[in-house]
Amino acid sequence: MELKNKKVLVVGFGKTGKAVCDFLLRQNIPINIKVSESKSISGLSQEIKPYQKKQIKFETGGHKIQSFLDSDLIIPSPGVPPVPPVQEAEKKGIPVISEVELAFRFLKGQIIGITGSNGKSTVASLIHQILKDGGLSSHLAGNIGTPLISFVEKSTQQDIFVTELSSFQLEYVDQLTPEVSIVLNITPDHLDWHGSFSSYVKAKAKLLKNQKKSQVAVLNRDDPRVWSLRKTGPEKIFSFSTKHKNTNASLQKNKWIVLKNDSEQNAIHSKDIPLKGIHNQENVMASILTGHILHVPLETIRKTIMNFKGLEHRLEKVLSLKGVDFFNDSKATNIDAALKSLMSFNKKIILILGGRDKGGDFSRLKHEIKKRVKKVIVMGEAREKIIKALGKYTEMIQASSLKEAVETGFKLSKPGEVILLAPACTSFDMFENFEQRGLIFKEEVKRLSQKIKGNKN
Repeated sequence: MELKNKKVLVVGFGKTGKAVCDFLLRQNIPINIKVSESKSISGLSQEIKPYQKKQIKFETGGHKIQSFLDSDLIIPSPGVPPVPPVQEAEKKGIPVISEVELAFRFLKGQIIGITGSNGKSTVASLIHQILKDGGLSSHLAGNIGTPLISFVEKSTQQDIFVTELSSFQLEYVDQLTPEVSIVLNITPDHLDWHGSFSSYVKAKAKLLKNQKKSQVAVLNRDDPRVWSLRKTGPEKIFSFSTKHKNTNASLQKNKWIVLKNDSEQNAIHSKDIPLKGIHNQENVMASILTGHILHVPLETIRKTIMNFKGLEHRLEKVLSLKGVDFFNDSKATNIDAALKSLMSFNKKIILILGGRDKGGDFSRLKHEIKKRVKKVIVMGEAREKIIKALGKYTEMIQASSLKEAVETGFKLSKPGEVILLAPACTSFDMFENFEQRGLIFKEEVKRLSQKIKGNKN
């Protein structure tokens, strides 16, 4: 890809936008770089100064359409919606590509691409650890942390980049070709961004569209939308399932996860998986298959899984207080994730729901709420929509903060019950991100614990 003397517009100046600017500057060739950022200059002044000194131009406080139309290449950051200037540029034939697409054009080595509505971060982290323990040169990249573009200059043909890919990133890919594509599940999410579920599915499907016949796709056999992608992907399809008995698969059999090719091998017993929930057993299946495809010994894969502690903010146990367990699943930012979180418990749950709605149908929670939930504590911008959808199934109590939600939940709880933060919404109405929301939840739980223990003393 030729960048010399091109006018490149970087849209958004978060972690990804900065990484793209850094990559472009490192090329040491004449490139006219400009950043368009919706935030005001007052919120960015210290961050942009070093880049301004390197001749990068900035427009802040909104996106000017002329900046887009004057560009030779546009690189939007993940999460930047398809604003009208982007759409107008596309109509004019100006290339719009994501950061991962730009990285792919220059990267050496192989990409393991992982997408899905839920479970991406857990699977990416577990596969990365399996490959490392198997002696491979693995790097964790993409939506989970380090932008893929940051690895380009030091990449070698021996490197494997385990890359978490969101629908936002996949929306603007064109030539990206992973050696192994993994699609975990597809349920309604980010409908406020994509405009429709069909557009969201189409973005996810782009992960497979360029794969060669010799490359591999790992697909969820139990998800009809995911399984239908086998018709457009590579010839080599591996599946994971709790219901079907395919060959070239990872499946459940007598409480074992079994690796099945020409023969069957017991990979790991369900009791040895440290992660809660059937959805995490599916995540483990996908990870076992990927390790197997890349020739990691099964014994190594098993040991890695048994030692894997999970990720922060993903069904993370905070503490137990007077027989009540507090769990932080702040990463449950959509309906399906909240459903899977609820299904992970056989105890009565006091559920903390709410935040900023992404266009989801909260009524999909009604069955599990009737079955498992004692009370719902609702907060954030979506609270009225949640109450309307679910108020007839259980008592709904409004809270204005996580502090209030935690304290109210504990007052309503009994020993043997669970207080679960699984918001089914994004955090952006009250917090910077789901990580901050989860951290504050944990702080409030620990503060409550100290208060109660202090009173006891």
